[in-house]
Order: sequence, then structure tokens, then C-alpha cells
Amino acid sequence: MEVYLVGGAVRDELLGLPVKERDWVVVGSSAEEMLSLGYRQVGRDFPVFLHPETGEEYALARTERKKGRGYYGFEVHASPDVSLQDDLLRRDLTINAMAKSQSGDIIDPHGGQSDLRARRLRHVSTAFVEDPLRILRVARFEARFARQGFDIADETMQLMHSMVGTGELREISAERIWDETLGALATDSPGIFFVTLHRLQALEQILGEVGCAFSVESARNSALLALERISSSTDKPCVRLSSLVGGLYFHRRDEDTQGVSCLARQPGLPSACRELLELTVELQHACHGVFELDAEALLVLLRRLDERRRPERFVDLLQIFSVIFMSLEKENQYPQADWLQLASKRIEEIDVRQWISDGVRKGEVADRLEHARLQLLQKMIDARALS
Repeated sequence: MEVYLVGGAVRDELLGLPVKERDWVVVGSSAEEMLSLGYRQVGRDFPVFLHPETGEEYALARTERKKGRGYYGFEVHASPDVSLQDDLLRRDLTINAMAKSQSGDIIDPHGGQSDLRARRLRHVSTAFVEDPLRILRVARFEARFARQGFDIADETMQLMHSMVGTGELREISAERIWDETLGALATDSPGIFFVTLHRLQALEQILGEVGCAFSVESARNSALLALERISSSTDKPCVRLSSLVGGLYFHRRDEDTQGVSCLARQPGLPSACRELLELTVELQHACHGVFELDAEALLVLLRRLDERRRPERFVDLLQIFSVIFMSLEKENQYPQADWLQLASKRIEEIDVRQWISDGVRKGEVADRLEHARLQLLQKMIDARALS
């Protein structure tokens, strides 16, 4: 039984980057032996085990053979006679197909170290085409390592383009697509993920009508600028996604945003992302034009923004609206955010306790509060008009 450190841990160690998690491959063993040594099996389809002390993943060396279309069409073979080289051959990129022995030797049968030095993302073999999800993974790796100067090898781009043409991307579950997409949105250069998939003509297959909107050059450039700006101030994937999509739909109206609703309701997208995405597209024009709203419309908008119950989401939305507006309108400030924060704060400062102590009925308290809020907002609007 031989144990090797594999994949991302070896890659990041060679790049001088922090190793966040370590994965191991076990050669010459079996499930029965692993269980007898105290490892706990966690993979139903794959022979993966957790170390009894560290909790790190140890996988039996395996091969995979394509037997159908899509992500799940694989037959896995794991046995003591599967070699380390066999296992590394099934991996996606050369920089992920290296191993490190317990004595510290690097096993690199596919030129991963050379590609690290060249800052190149290159597929291991033509077996790459068997898994369409790898298209998204490679785009995510490019986004992750863009600041280190990595780009995708020409031959790998050509191979991925041919894979897109088969239509197999459409057979990947929405959950897996969102897993890769949200992972890419958390990288240092998330825009590269979308640009690469656009170049491959893959966005329409995974994002539907929103992917089509990315084909409009002016909208794409502005949306990518909004994404770049928001990424400098937050690493929240949902906020970044909403900034990108909101930028794409800046010049569209309600009847032309059904694609966003369809996208937001895909399985696999967290509910917080879904909510933020839909509110961004629904409310951005009202917020951009807040200085033109009357008191009633402003109060309706403040209720939808709901700072009192959802303060963090309120801040996120204003940040999203700010970067979209400044990117699209070429502005350096977004005074609408300060105005909305002030208005929201002021209407919440109205004290109803005196009315209640005076015996005013509950229903009438609500009516009085509504009237007081409208009066307050009207005074704010009038004062601003005179300033």
C-alpha cells in the first residue's frame, strides 16, 4: 500500500500558495483494507475514505471509462492493480495531475511542472472530452489563477470549443453548474470565467437567456466593469453575480427580464442569491431614479428594500446599484444610496408609543404611521428640491 499527496495540494505547494486542503491517493489497497485500518468510507460511487484522525480524504487509485452522455455517464474501476499513473491520467489538467510521494519526490508524468512555469492550463489527454463539466472547471481555474499569469493553452481551447458543439453542457445538472459558477465568482478575477465561456459559445447553454444577453457587446463590457468594481470591495459570490446580471439588464425593462427569473429559479442557486438577483433587476431603475419619485413611490421602494428586517441585504443592494450605475453612466458617485439610507432611517425613527399609550387602536396606529411616513418623506423631497 502506497500513499501519495495529489492534485491541488501539490500544485499550490509548487506555486508557493497556501495549501487549504489535502487529498491523497492510495495505490495497492482495497476498500476492505481501508476499513480495517479505521478509515470511514464516504463515497458511494467512488472509493473515497476519511482518515480516522485528520479527516482528510483518501481515495483508492481508480480509472474511469465513459459509458454515456453527460456528467454521470462514467464507469469507475478501483482495484489494487490500478497504478498511480493510471489514476493521474484521468485528471483534467496537467497542473492537477501531479503527485508527491511520502519521501517528497514529485511524480509528474504529463508535464505539469513545465506548464506551471509557463503559466499554462493544458488538458492531460483527449479523455478530457468525456466530462463536459471540465469546461467550467478550466474556466474557473483560469479565473482563479489569472493574477499569476495563467491562461488556457490553444489546443485546450480548441478541444473545449468542440465539446460545446456536442450540446452535452445542457445535460449537466443546474446544481453542478451553479457549484462551479459560484466558485468562479469567489475568485480574484471572476469576469474571466464568463469571458472564456462566452468565447467558447457556452454561456447560452448554461445560463439561457442571460447568456444570450452577454452577447451584446455594450452590455457585456459594462456588466464586466460592474463585476470588476464590486469584486474590489466584496468577495460575496451572490453580490458579484447580481452586479453582473444587473449590469447586463440595465437597459431592459420589466417585460424583457423573464430570463433572469428563469435563471434565479434554477435548482442549486442558494435562496439568498435568488432573492438578491431578482431584487436587483426589479428595483435598480427605481433606485437609480429615486430623486424623481414622489412620497408614495418612495415609501413603496423603501418597503421593498426593507432595511429594518434585512439590513445586510439592504447594504448589499445599494452597493450593487452603485457599481452598476457608475459603470453604465460613467459616474464617480452614487448619491442615491445616501438618500435611500437617510430616508429609511428617518421613517423608522417615527415613534408610535405615544399613540398606543393614548389608546389608539392597532389598525388606526398603522394608518397614522403610514400618514406620518408619507408626510416625512414629502418634507424631505421638498427640502431637497429647495437645496
